[in-house]
Amino acid sequence: MVDVYILDLLFIGLLLLLVTLGSGWISRLPLSFALIYLVVGILVGPYGLGLIKLRQGDTFNAEVLERITEFVVIVSVFGCGLKILRPLSFKAWNITTRLIVFLMPISIFALAVVGKLFLGMNWGEAILLGAILAPTDPVLASEVQLTDTKDQDELRFGLTSEGGLNDALAFPFVYFGIHALKDDNWNNWFKQWVAVDLIWAIASGIVMGIVVTKAVVWFDKKIHKRHRVEESMEDFVAISTILLTYSLTEIVNGYGFLAVFVAGLVMQRSYKNSEKPLEQLAFLEQIEKLLEVGTILILGTILLFKPMLDYAGQSLLVIVFLFFVIRPVGAWISTIGKRSPSSRHRKMDSRTRWLFGWFGIRGVGSLYYLAYAFGNGLKDKLGEQIGWITYTTIVVSVIVHGISSTPLMNWYERRIANHENPTPATVDEFE
Repeated sequence: MVDVYILDLLFIGLLLLLVTLGSGWISRLPLSFALIYLVVGILVGPYGLGLIKLRQGDTFNAEVLERITEFVVIVSVFGCGLKILRPLSFKAWNITTRLIVFLMPISIFALAVVGKLFLGMNWGEAILLGAILAPTDPVLASEVQLTDTKDQDELRFGLTSEGGLNDALAFPFVYFGIHALKDDNWNNWFKQWVAVDLIWAIASGIVMGIVVTKAVVWFDKKIHKRHRVEESMEDFVAISTILLTYSLTEIVNGYGFLAVFVAGLVMQRSYKNSEKPLEQLAFLEQIEKLLEVGTILILGTILLFKPMLDYAGQSLLVIVFLFFVIRPVGAWISTIGKRSPSSRHRKMDSRTRWLFGWFGIRGVGSLYYLAYAFGNGLKDKLGEQIGWITYTTIVVSVIVHGISSTPLMNWYERRIANHENPTPATVDEFE
């Protein structure tokens, strides 16, 4: 009898070989790699060959899912930061500010209203649902993100920076929902939530991202002056920076996701040799793609037909509101008055504003927050309800956004991008 683990390795190896050799063909189709991984995950899960099992009976190993998705997210948000080479000014980051300060709270509280009015939740439970589903995904959205550090496209920059930041800045609202689950008297914990989970955790995340990365870079430069470092080991500086920044920030109760994103920004600006961060980015993107395979395979294996069907009506309601009302309308409101980066006298193209509204891809970040909530008080019927709504929303996002991203981005590049974005001569206007 062949060990199931060996069969797992066999199928994963075959999957990687097929998607690698067929990547040129797949990239031309209205089809995402994540959708392929999801289908394969279902095939090797309980409805197929039963090779990968994160569920044993009714028991679900949420801790394993939390740790896997946590690592995927920190690698991805660091990569987001490493891709961005813009002046750290309000003007250059105007679109990001709008998407984080306006769109994310709109999404959370609009979803909370849906949960309260239509799903029978109280406000704390509804806010938790909104916070879990609010983050856009930095992992599955690679088709719509910045391609490299020279890419100045405003749509891609906005989606990249939003994905890097809102995976961290949704955390205060997740904590809010968890506090409300444990104690429905908000007066008992609201002040502490503001002081610790909102102000301290955000501020310390930013500071730690800067301080730890500066220390790593300083140490790296000192070592290079004295000793030659093996070239094959250079890329591990990025991984060590991610792990050090994240762990030290979590130790002081800061938001590690935020710190790691800031670390990516700082790392990009800390070397005179601009090729070094680019090499690190290429290395991290390979790791990220491998982790994406594992995460979406796991998602496919934990899907069960009966509970998805039981909550199908509620899930469909949330999906319709989120994809076709909340995100598009929220993006439109958030970009009111936004000027085109190519001309301060012209407003952003309305088609670009609608694309911001459509590309609210849900994925690994939401899986992480869900698993985190499972480990911190979310359970029983409410846990099943929020869990299956979240799983179904992510699956639908993988399908509809995966199918639409390539043709829509190709259309955007042909019709809008060249007129909307700054030419190299006008990029200096950001500074």
